[in-house]
Amino acid sequence: MSDKFRNYVDSEVKKFAQYLRGEKRSENTVKEYVHFVRDMLLHIGKRTEEITLGDLNRYKMYLSTRRHYSKNSLYLAVKAIRAYFKYRDLDTASKLTAPKRPRQMPKYLTEEEAKRLIEASRENPRDYAIISLLAYSGLRVSELCNLRFEDVDFDERIIYVRSGKGDKDRIVVVSSRVIEALQDYLLTRDDDMVYLFSSRKSERISRSQVFRIVKRYAKKAGIKKEVTPHVLRHTLATTMLRRGVDIRFIQQFLGHSSVATTQIYTHVDDATLKSVYDRVLQEY
Repeated sequence: MSDKFRNYVDSEVKKFAQYLRGEKRSENTVKEYVHFVRDMLLHIGKRTEEITLGDLNRYKMYLSTRRHYSKNSLYLAVKAIRAYFKYRDLDTASKLTAPKRPRQMPKYLTEEEAKRLIEASRENPRDYAIISLLAYSGLRVSELCNLRFEDVDFDERIIYVRSGKGDKDRIVVVSSRVIEALQDYLLTRDDDMVYLFSSRKSERISRSQVFRIVKRYAKKAGIKKEVTPHVLRHTLATTMLRRGVDIRFIQQFLGHSSVATTQIYTHVDDATLKSVYDRVLQEY
């Protein structure tokens, strides 16, 4: 493959990344989409306008049979390719079909495990504030990283999430315990405090740092499950549902654009399902 073509691919994905950022896509989405489009162009070896639907279907088959991509990965690859051709104002990928993703039940912690995780971080003011906020707010990790000091109303116990997923603002109510944890942490800061959470190397904490923090304290708490910030989001939703919170309130709290997304939590709690059934329908 010539250097000229590689330069062409580099230029294409760079402009595509700029377009995605202009569309307010998350950095994680930008990274994933650019990866798939770069790989597709290099594998097919043609300029974008020369690529056919047959080329794309053969590439999809290659990912499935040679690289053994899962249905989830194939789904993401097709979404990325469709977005790229749409950006280029070409309909080549409009009929490229994505496999149906297997419906996976959200992973979540029990209430006892969540309590152990929070307690395990208590000795570190920043980490305790981060884990408490994730556990009690349902924030996405990117939303937490982007929080600024002014986004928190400490008196009203409200956090303003600016341009969350889908470029939608929302408010999140937190407990007084979380507010106290945030205040205790902020007292340890000696920087300009632009962002709510910082690290020693940056004024804004990164996604990867938050992931490492959660994993470290999950291990310290003796939790055998894989624990991520998103697991804490699922844990909050599941706990709220178990305690009788209306699903539409949970939808707004989590910032889901459709209640259909939130409804996956209705399939999680088997114990609650059995309890309701036994209470109302033992027999006719």
